[in-house]
This record gives sequence, C-alpha cells and structure tokens, in this order.
Amino acid sequence: MDNATLAIGIDLGTTNSLIAVWQDGAAQLIPNKFGEYLTPSIISMDENKQILVGKPAAARKTSHPDKTAAL
Repeated sequence: MDNATLAIGIDLGTTNSLIAVWQDGAAQLIPNKFGEYLTPSIISMDENKQILVGKPAAARKTSHPDKTAAL
C-alpha cells in the first residue's frame, strides 16, 4: 500500500450498525461473522457474564430484557 489512503467508517445506527473501508477510491462493506453487512444495534449479557452483540443479543431481547439493551 504505497501512498494509498485507507479509511474505516463505522455507522452506529439506532436499529443496525455496519462498518466499511474506503480504499482505492471505493467503499467496501465489511461483513460480520455471520456474513451479513448489517448488525443489529443491541447488546446483552449471558449467564456467564459474556457480552453478546447483534443477532445473539437480539434473540435474548424478550427472554432477558433486564440484561439486554438497544438504542
């Protein structure tokens, strides 16, 4: 990457979040570990005090509302 410009953008939306890289004059969206570009903007803590984000956290929204937060 000689003299190349690289920028990273993060959109922390109220419903979904995503990340992109600007390189060589174009933006490239970066997929999450599920291969999707949009990640639900939600966080939860499981019984082992592990932090969950995105879809795994959203799955706990109804069953564990006291341990789940969204914007």
